[in-house]
Amino acid sequence: MMRILAIECATEACSLALFEDGALLDRRHEVLGRGHAEHLIPLVASLPDRGRAQEIRVSLGPGSFTGVRIGLAAARALGLAWDACVRGYPTLALVAATARRAHTGPVSVCMAGGHGEWFVQDFAADGLPEGEAHSLAPEATLGRWNHALIAGNRARAKAALEGRDGSGIELLPDARFVPDFPASLLTDRLAPIYGRGPDARLPT
Repeated sequence: MMRILAIECATEACSLALFEDGALLDRRHEVLGRGHAEHLIPLVASLPDRGRAQEIRVSLGPGSFTGVRIGLAAARALGLAWDACVRGYPTLALVAATARRAHTGPVSVCMAGGHGEWFVQDFAADGLPEGEAHSLAPEATLGRWNHALIAGNRARAKAALEGRDGSGIELLPDARFVPDFPASLLTDRLAPIYGRGPDARLPT
């Protein structure tokens, strides 16, 4: 019996899924906005066997700096407590996998970033990224990252910017679909993917 716990809290969603031998055993998905630190561990504990698993998969971002760090800290702590393997995955790949559950084919992901910017990245029909993720001002994305389907919590805004109302699917990443993206995107290197440079600058 192999159990995998998936943790996603890089956005306003606090999303958990527990899998047993590849099948979804239970899940929790709450849109919090803030408060991941207070809610994450109680949500894990509410899963069967208090969420205990042999492997933990956790979002690395890009997304909320705070949410990414909370998810990573929790995954590392649980991994030590359970002697479980901890692996990371990119948030935008999960958004693409979530969208492909309802719409096959390639997808452009557009998610809220910091300081009014958007995280954007294209994904092929097989779920693999077509280039790096970028964090840009909305107007800088005009004419770029324009697959027929746009998904994410800024998808409708991106579609409207392109004059393509109706082609954007508004959604947040859902941990249920962690098995849906290619396994090659999983990594043992648990470093946050911030998607943009730091705000702080050294004094001149």
